[in-house]
Amino acid sequence: MHDQQADQYLKGIWMHAPSRRLTGQILVDAKLLVDAKIVGPENALKPLCVDLDGTLVRTDSLIEGILSILSRRNGIANLVKAFTWSRAALKRNVAVLANCSPELLPYNTELIAYLREMKSKGHRLILATAADARVAQMVADHVGLFDDVIACDGINNLKGEAKARELVRRFGKKGFAYAGNDRDDLAVWLEADGIIIVNASSGVVRKTRSLGRVVAEFQDQPPKVITALRAMRPHQWVKNLLVFVPLLTSQSFTDWPGFLGALLMFASFCAAASGIYLANDLMDLEADRRHPRKRNRPFASGALELTFGIDLAALLLAVSVALAAAAGAVHMILAYAAISLGYSLALKQYPVLDVFILAALYTLRIVAGGIASLHPASLWLLAFAGFLFLSLALVKRCSELPRDLRDSNVVNVRRGYCIGDRPLLVMFGVGSAFASSVVLALYVGSTTAVQQYQSPEVLWSLVPLSLFWQLRLWLSTERGNMHDDPIVYASRDWVSRLVAAGVVAIVLLASWGVRFW
Repeated sequence: MHDQQADQYLKGIWMHAPSRRLTGQILVDAKLLVDAKIVGPENALKPLCVDLDGTLVRTDSLIEGILSILSRRNGIANLVKAFTWSRAALKRNVAVLANCSPELLPYNTELIAYLREMKSKGHRLILATAADARVAQMVADHVGLFDDVIACDGINNLKGEAKARELVRRFGKKGFAYAGNDRDDLAVWLEADGIIIVNASSGVVRKTRSLGRVVAEFQDQPPKVITALRAMRPHQWVKNLLVFVPLLTSQSFTDWPGFLGALLMFASFCAAASGIYLANDLMDLEADRRHPRKRNRPFASGALELTFGIDLAALLLAVSVALAAAAGAVHMILAYAAISLGYSLALKQYPVLDVFILAALYTLRIVAGGIASLHPASLWLLAFAGFLFLSLALVKRCSELPRDLRDSNVVNVRRGYCIGDRPLLVMFGVGSAFASSVVLALYVGSTTAVQQYQSPEVLWSLVPLSLFWQLRLWLSTERGNMHDDPIVYASRDWVSRLVAAGVVAIVLLASWGVRFW
């Protein structure tokens, strides 16, 4: 009779057949179910308690709340007001200030499908979490599966052993099953009759399996190294090649010490840019989740832990400072990091100012490259670069407006533009493109160019080439083909590559004194 009950239980109570369709790894041990004595008329419908952070949702609600507060105006001041040494009180203060949007959180859809099946079989579902009750209740209401919520009340922090004691008080020792994900859940699993592991680390999985009552596992997180590299956006590093421009314009093609300095600066900017991209994504969680494409980014989707992103960003910025110090331009990377972080935290919300900051960040790479290579950028180069990069920054902003506000019918909450601003922004950008070409033409005709190049008249070819390239970018933007940063787009565009090769060839020919007329 006992075996028949176990067979019936396995067919429909804990691991019903539809759960086999889930893509995550699910392990079931029938013998453990029987030995644990959770099979039987009096025990078959024990409540299933589910953790929130890292289990039901692929994120940490407290860290989400802190980042949400920081990303708003007066964020640091508000966070200081919310701070308290009591963990439970801190969670309550953050929950009140952050105002969680449960519909945007990255849910574990496989676990929810499993819980829905258990609900249909008559199990009571309890959301048992160390998150604040305000957040937990909003999530429970949104999911619509839970019969009760057990959470922090602003006084008691229900984490680890405290949660275990509360569940035992309510349901008795071995009177419940529990789904969790991290080391703190081991104390709860010790008191549970059935253990469900959700995206836990290998160390936690080994310790939990040693308890002998694991009835299910969900492991579907992608490899962390690959996901972290994707979050760092190495394809964006192509923009840092701008540090080599002063070497090209000064015709210092064989200055190997200068090249080494520029190379160190290139690596420094790559590390800094990746660290700032991570920080930007952490601050933009809500906006990214509302975006049809950006919602798949590692932090927005929950593929990477928020705390891991914070640690990695800090490490990359430290490496960047060390490399810049070796190149003799640490002040430039500090300025770049400060401006970039200020842009991510607040300045990106101010229209027009944001594109000037983007243009300044591009130009700063050229300045830093000149300092590191000991070939300072000339005022002519900086004037040309300023107008050029302002045009490119406006390309980037105009390319985002149709995707964010018209095509997708969503509003980017971290920007200050509306769709009606687009024609004016296009005018600004095309005007900047022509202004950069005018500056280039004035330089080619100046005494500086005559003194610096043996055949300065060859440089006139740069003027139409530069204008052609910029206008082509604007045409691509207006046709809806600009889906990335314009420099990254150019690095993948065969016409832009030909233009870049042409620019290098023209500079070399002018330096070598080659004349065609």
